[in-house]
Amino acid sequence: MQRVCFLLKVRAEKTEEYRERHHHVWADMLAALSEAGWHNYSLFLREDGLLVGYLETPDFDRARAAMEATEVNARWQTEMAHFFEELDGQAPDAAMRPLTEVFHLA
Repeated sequence: MQRVCFLLKVRAEKTEEYRERHHHVWADMLAALSEAGWHNYSLFLREDGLLVGYLETPDFDRARAAMEATEVNARWQTEMAHFFEELDGQAPDAAMRPLTEVFHLA
């Protein structure tokens, strides 16, 4: 199982709305994530907008591709894009750059 951690930057003035949106994630989005192999998925948001994501998956490239192929993900990414800084025209999920794991205590 791959453990994947990534960073994104939420616009500071949008952090409360971003939090609220994640209290009401669409059921079909949740189902698509699970079906695509995203497990134990968490998002952590600091007050200044630093977003840390963590998930576990057998194959991150395959899990990302599976989500990219869904219609619900396209809708979600379009609705969420305005929350983020520095996407350079990419959807938020395409802008994720996994961090290199340097230590793990099992």
